[in-house]
Amino acid sequence: MVELNKKKTAVKTVDAKIIKRIFSYIKPYKKNFILAICTTITLAFLSPVRPYLIQYTFDHYVSASDFAMLLNMTIILIILLLFEAFFQFADSLLTNRLGQYIIKDIRVQLYKHIVNLRLKYFDNTPIGTIVTRAVSDIEVIADIFSEGLIVIIGDLLKISVILVVMLFLNFKLTLIVLLPIPFLIFATSIFRKSVHASFQEVRTQVARLNAFVQEHIVGMFIVQIFNREDAEMKHFNNINEKHRNANIKAVLAYSIFFPIVEVCSAISLGLLVWYAGKGVLIGITTKGELVSFIMYVNMLFRPIRQLADRFNTLQMGMVSSERVFKVLDTNEIIENEGNLPAENIKGIVEFKNVWFAYNDENWILKNISFSVKQGETIALVGTTGAGKSSVINLLNRFYEYNKGLITIDGLDIREYELSSLRKNIGVVLQDVFLFSDTLANNISMNNPDISREQIIEASKIVGAHNFIEKLPNAYDYNAMERGGMLSVGQRQLVAFIRAYVYNPNILVLDEATSSIDADSEKLIRNAIDMLTKNRTSIIIAHRLATIQKADKIIVMDKGEIIEIGNHQELLKLNGQYKRLFELQFKAEELDKVV
Repeated sequence: MVELNKKKTAVKTVDAKIIKRIFSYIKPYKKNFILAICTTITLAFLSPVRPYLIQYTFDHYVSASDFAMLLNMTIILIILLLFEAFFQFADSLLTNRLGQYIIKDIRVQLYKHIVNLRLKYFDNTPIGTIVTRAVSDIEVIADIFSEGLIVIIGDLLKISVILVVMLFLNFKLTLIVLLPIPFLIFATSIFRKSVHASFQEVRTQVARLNAFVQEHIVGMFIVQIFNREDAEMKHFNNINEKHRNANIKAVLAYSIFFPIVEVCSAISLGLLVWYAGKGVLIGITTKGELVSFIMYVNMLFRPIRQLADRFNTLQMGMVSSERVFKVLDTNEIIENEGNLPAENIKGIVEFKNVWFAYNDENWILKNISFSVKQGETIALVGTTGAGKSSVINLLNRFYEYNKGLITIDGLDIREYELSSLRKNIGVVLQDVFLFSDTLANNISMNNPDISREQIIEASKIVGAHNFIEKLPNAYDYNAMERGGMLSVGQRQLVAFIRAYVYNPNILVLDEATSSIDADSEKLIRNAIDMLTKNRTSIIIAHRLATIQKADKIIVMDKGEIIEIGNHQELLKLNGQYKRLFELQFKAEELDKVV
């Protein structure tokens, strides 16, 4: 049953809903669209005129040896040819330009939608697949206008006009010429189905290829560390072979179909020459009719051959459109129904009986309750997988909690306008992501409201100014992708500067000192002291030495809070915190001895 449904999908040429949706993007470019339609229609009626004029010239002026009129008709034909060339240029320009305008609008809409998707979507979707949708699939949509629907309508109209003219000029000759057409229509139908099925496979394999390459280039360090180059090369080879095979299927279909069109065209011409040639000999057909019909046959079969190709181009555009619209229709967006600005919040945070699961009821957080006073610093500690980072993700509304309530200043966080809320919660992650841009732009995130002077002042306060000044071009130094030209500690300091210049009311430090050396840790501890001063702060830390000054320490295990208190209070409990502290203290002492 599933296979049957797949086959039905594969042979579906045009989905009216998708076409209607694509054409809704035409509204801002109606003038361009109307001009494109006009040039297409003009070409359809202009093209059959030349063969008719040539027939008329042969029958009236060549036969009569009228050189003066022959010259005049030649000039008229040249002028007509120039007009036709102009309209072909205009048609090509207008349809291609329309396609480019529309895919630009779709790409902007798609990117805006992707930016607002909740993180759960990215957890489940390979980045390479999203890149394919946003780049190559959208490029294919442009072909719907440049080589697809409008051009198909023009070709069908041209074929109709040519057939009407041919029937008008000589009914019998037209029927003789059309004898191979039923076979050609049958071959075209098979070709269309075959190419459409192979194209769907091509797009699937392109997405897989992009996903693999994207992921493995980003993770090349890990591939090389574990000496997996050969194994990953075999995997890549396997994906590449499937991509090649999918394309070869399409190539094979083209290789069979185009010779069939040429054979049908040759048969049609052969039948024409045989039948019309006899007619010329016995005087029932003129030489002009024979010449014009030879031209009409070529003009008839050229668009028929192109139609099959263009129908497949349309189908390609339809498949790509369906994939792009599927992303646009993905309802994985955090609802932004709040309208309260968060600019003046004091930073009083409270979790009340909060439950959260990424999938169904596999609870990551269970009945979490705690509060943070204005200007207070709390720390979340616990083993990996305890749920610490999930607490931060919920506070920023990267994910939505399932049960309970999270408030800031006594109001449900859902009542705050989303961008305003996130703007006032600064986050410094363990794995700092820097873009391939200058340090200044990475710090300000290209925000024009943040001046170079503010960046430098923040760098001095955080303690990063000296190391930045020693870099080539200082604040204009290119950090490269993911900050690859900086050390882990330097990237962390840049993240602290970024948080400082945005001056959030609530600060979150997620494992900010877990992967750095002792010298960098000293700088970062000073930066933490500066950042958390008079600001509500939530610190997630593995190194317990960094959070001993916290007003409150929350110990988590398996998604639940098991202990709450300050450093001294928790040591007296002789519980999980004390065990973690003693284990870490012994490990640090051992490191010093070594």
